[in-house]
Amino acid sequence: MKQKQKPHYVGHRQRLKEKLAGEPRSLADYEIMELVLASVLPRRDTKPLAKALIERFGSLKDAMMARPDQLDEIKGVAAGVKYHWQLIQELFARMGEAQARSGEPLSDPVEVARAAMARIGNKGTEEFWAAFLDSKNRVIAWEQVSKGTVNATPVFPREIMATALRLEAVSIILAHNHPGGDPRPSSEDILLTARIQETAQALDIRVLDHLVVTDTEFYSFNDHGRM
Repeated sequence: MKQKQKPHYVGHRQRLKEKLAGEPRSLADYEIMELVLASVLPRRDTKPLAKALIERFGSLKDAMMARPDQLDEIKGVAAGVKYHWQLIQELFARMGEAQARSGEPLSDPVEVARAAMARIGNKGTEEFWAAFLDSKNRVIAWEQVSKGTVNATPVFPREIMATALRLEAVSIILAHNHPGGDPRPSSEDILLTARIQETAQALDIRVLDHLVVTDTEFYSFNDHGRM
């Protein structure tokens, strides 16, 4: 009886696994992507899809951070791939938040900026988050305040302060994303920050910073003398 021939990609994939085990840095970006996809599509040659994803998004990082609606643009992306991407992105987000959530005193608001970039930097709509801190500058909670559209999100200062009072926070750090990729604050951002500061001051709560983030950079109101 003639033995069934294995698909051509089986040997190629095994060689990639051996490279990963021995010299992972020798793998090209698309080969890393091939292996990621192979865990979801074990019976498919994943090289064409890996190359298509990197070509479409420009880099391995940007391809891995693609949103489900963006992945829909790529032929061959099944529901399982989108699910896997969301899982990986949640893992990245939690790793980025780890320092801010560690329970140790914050040495720099940049730690919250990293958490915000990891959590909302690549989102297609604006989200507003806040870190609530105790008297020792430890993060008590890191919570979403509101979620909006591609260029705006409704934020109510009193709701933020109600959460701060419930948590017995003495200070807060605000953060929201700009899906367009430019972290510079809009006039609305500046006015909103002033309103939140005014409401917080009446309750003896300090607003330490307001961070506007993208997936690669951030703007600090405090660093620019706006606090």
